[in-house]
Amino acid sequence: MENSKDAREFLMSRRSRITPAQAGLPAYGGTRRVAGLKREEVAMLTGVSTEYYARLERGNLRGVSESVLESLAGALQLDEAERAHLLDLAKAAAPSRVSGTRRVRAELRPSIQRILAGMTGTPAYVRNSRMDIVAANSLCFALYTDILYTDILGPDTLPLNLARFMFLDPRSQDFFLEWSAIADDLAAALRTEAGRNPRDRALNSLIGDLATGSAEFSTRWARHNVRFHRSARKTLHNPLVGDIELTGDALELPGEGLTLIAYTAEPGSHAQEQLDFLTSWSTTNQPPTESAPASPHTAPTKPSAGDSRD
Repeated sequence: MENSKDAREFLMSRRSRITPAQAGLPAYGGTRRVAGLKREEVAMLTGVSTEYYARLERGNLRGVSESVLESLAGALQLDEAERAHLLDLAKAAAPSRVSGTRRVRAELRPSIQRILAGMTGTPAYVRNSRMDIVAANSLCFALYTDILYTDILGPDTLPLNLARFMFLDPRSQDFFLEWSAIADDLAAALRTEAGRNPRDRALNSLIGDLATGSAEFSTRWARHNVRFHRSARKTLHNPLVGDIELTGDALELPGEGLTLIAYTAEPGSHAQEQLDFLTSWSTTNQPPTESAPASPHTAPTKPSAGDSRD
């Protein structure tokens, strides 16, 4: 991935969103020819010359000191994720950087598998930085229904790539009820990872496929938004329990290049009742004797290894 192009477009997009009033600058009469701040205004706020800032906005971040980057982040009013992204872009531009690829574990440690299996009342999965789900517990399979199944390899076979599902599979808009907001977050997370590891060939291939196959992704990618995914409320549609509102928390596994995502519900809430129903069903492959909390359909049985899912 071309680092200078990303750096140029990121800086231009951040500059264009800030008005002089927001930056604490006097507003003079007349029509401004640019959206947001002018280059010379950003340079003044950063404490560098206009020529030096113009060099930065051309995408040349090589050799820029951290103090200048911090000052620039303040001038552009970057949030925590945007500031980290700017620093990542500068690191990737450094000539001494041999590789921007971070090692991603091919196999999950057995102890992590045991942690997943022990989370019997909490749907959880583990994904890598490219959004591949590499492992999930039984309750997560029940929550995601046939989404985590593959047509070719049969049930309980991973990985499934969340980004491909979100932008290339029409079922995603029925499953994630706040589809647009989640799509925004996913594209921003991939942009963050691309800034951190611009030479990751598998990541670049994924981004290329998404940009070619999805106008929704291309539109979001062009915004250069970045975001840290830590916690978010999501409403999912499950055929057994209907619409269920859960909180998803992201827990990084240090040194693994992996993240554990766990879904929880408010204690005593309707969503917790729905989770309890799914827990019982996922354990027995049959619904409990009482009715599901939210107009359930007839509970299907899990397919055997020879079955396929559409």
